[in-house]
Amino acid sequence: MPYLTKEKTANFFTDFGGKTTNTGSIEGQIALLTERINRISEHLKANKKDFSTSRGLMQLVGKRKRLLTYLSKNNLLGYRQLIEKLGLRK
Repeated sequence: MPYLTKEKTANFFTDFGGKTTNTGSIEGQIALLTERINRISEHLKANKKDFSTSRGLMQLVGKRKRLLTYLSKNNLLGYRQLIEKLGLRK
């Protein structure tokens, strides 16, 4: 069973992107990537030698970082709200 069902994905975009069909919103994409990163991190805690998944995790972190940089340059207030909501940058 997949960890992200259609309902969960729609819920992310509703909470962060404004509405369910707004799948292109930067905030929604960052929230979805954060959820995937958290799941993969939990997997890697149990499977320390899974190097291909570790590489995938690094790619996701890089993509999230690029999206966050874009958001901070274009919408600083939205960036700060998203960081606080997701619990990033402690």
